[in-house]
Amino acid sequence: MDTKAGGFQEPRYLEFPKSDKKTADGKPILNKYSTDLTNHHDFPGAKAMLYAAGVPDSDSMQNKPHVGICSVYWEGNPCNMHLLDLGKEVKKAVEKQNMMGWLYNTIGVSDGISMGSDRMRFSLQSREIIADSVETVTCAQAHDACITIPGCDKNMPGVIMGMSRHNRPSLMIYGGSIDKGYSKLMRKPINIATCYEAFGAYSYNTLKQPADGGDQSATKDELIEDIEKHACPSKGACGGMYTANTMATAIESMGLSLPGSSSTPATSPAKLRECVKAAEAIRTCMENDITPDKLITKRSFENALVMTMALGGSTNAVLHFLAMAVTARVELTLDDIQRVSDKIPFIADMAPSGKYLMPDLFDIGGVPAVHKLLIAAGLIDGDIPTVTGKTLAENVANFPSLPQDQVIVKDLKSPIKSSGHIRILRGNLAPAGAVAKITGKEGLRFVGKALCFDKERLLNEALNRGEVPNSPDLVVIVRYEGPKGGPGMPEQLKASAAIMGAGLKNLALITDGRYSGASHGFIVGHITPEAAVGGPIALVEDGDEVTIDAETNSLSVDVSDEELEARRAKWTPPRMVVTRGVMAKYANQVSDASHGAVTDLF
Repeated sequence: MDTKAGGFQEPRYLEFPKSDKKTADGKPILNKYSTDLTNHHDFPGAKAMLYAAGVPDSDSMQNKPHVGICSVYWEGNPCNMHLLDLGKEVKKAVEKQNMMGWLYNTIGVSDGISMGSDRMRFSLQSREIIADSVETVTCAQAHDACITIPGCDKNMPGVIMGMSRHNRPSLMIYGGSIDKGYSKLMRKPINIATCYEAFGAYSYNTLKQPADGGDQSATKDELIEDIEKHACPSKGACGGMYTANTMATAIESMGLSLPGSSSTPATSPAKLRECVKAAEAIRTCMENDITPDKLITKRSFENALVMTMALGGSTNAVLHFLAMAVTARVELTLDDIQRVSDKIPFIADMAPSGKYLMPDLFDIGGVPAVHKLLIAAGLIDGDIPTVTGKTLAENVANFPSLPQDQVIVKDLKSPIKSSGHIRILRGNLAPAGAVAKITGKEGLRFVGKALCFDKERLLNEALNRGEVPNSPDLVVIVRYEGPKGGPGMPEQLKASAAIMGAGLKNLALITDGRYSGASHGFIVGHITPEAAVGGPIALVEDGDEVTIDAETNSLSVDVSDEELEARRAKWTPPRMVVTRGVMAKYANQVSDASHGAVTDLF
């Protein structure tokens, strides 16, 4: 067996015939893969199926390239409900480029709908299904190129991983952010995160109208219903620097989407114009053989990390960057993430820790304007190639710079925090690493007594009953929620937001699971090794003193090695939660969080 460093097999993907034929004027043909099916009469059954599917004539069959258009569309989720419409616009634009456009879709999971329940266990593994789908359809159908249209959190890394596996000319169109919500009863802008924080205030009877001299007559039930009805007023993904926007901005910074894609709102006419431009760009990629392996590089990952730190992005980005790197055969580790965090200032006053949302950033120039700022400062590599055929710097050269009077993006000389908010922690509680999200607003160090819950559900039930105390300082530990132990490494926004909403400022939260991109406060996730495989987090007992230190990047429990080993001797592995179905397959195949929680790292 061929192996590489770390003991894993050397990565090899299934390869397919690629024609080197030239056109009459000496240029490479664009139907390099589909010609294997459509040229001559080697596969008459395939050609018959393609005629039935819409190939109009023999000339088109022989000569037109086939572009797959993957829309991560389904009804019942605002992030994804409009993506089929975008896909149809892309198809029309592709056909105007004298190519065949084949629209297909893959699945997704709404994190907002599944949050706080066992349904959330299906979320992270949906990333693998999406990647599998893009690879499967592209290769099985002999597509020559690929345009993907994701909307919700796991969609973005999933499609990029799929594109990387088949490595044919590809680009991504982000579905765009939702419009801002507004609560008349609360008299303030709201968004999806408001719902979860309101739940905490509701449970602890602190949900009230603002003391601003206005009406105070609404009950807590009327208030939470008003928030529920108005937090999500349109199609589009959650509007803060939560996971969806974090990944979209990072992917744009890697050159894999068109300039402005990540900050253009879902309802903007510019999003439809982007669909037309995408068809032009994918032809450019095909003509110039711009493939994912030329775009997904260590340099482009550095750009992704810089944008994530500068804008205050989600900790989930760490997990997804590692997974994308594993898939693309790029060496990227937790140490790289800490290195970039150490040097990049946190400059954007955006939710969840700040005030503004992506539509606000769009109004002042969007991500291209931020790119211009960071390229000029030498913090982002403007020379990386992109799907337009130009460099990143060339893409944004004609975009406006950030206005002098804007207040969202701080001056690099007076940032919100002088270094990144994401910290990679290690210590006797996380020997293989953990990921913390610490903006500095809550301090840089927290010491408290452990309060342990062996499932997120148990913490949620305690919060529902108002049983989590507001003193003394506590480190709430939620364990057996890792990739294998959950299974599925569910996000825990319901608990983290409820704690913020209830005003429980004496708490820090740590877990071997994940926190949502909308979570904020003193939180640590992705603790590795996880509890289910006997990681030290499984050995902590109520009352143990736990220290989280963002200055020394450490996570430790004040228990001697001898005592931990004595506890380990008494510990027994938990019974597998599931033994059949997709989650059982996932639990058996998934890698640890420090390797991206991928399912094909053998």
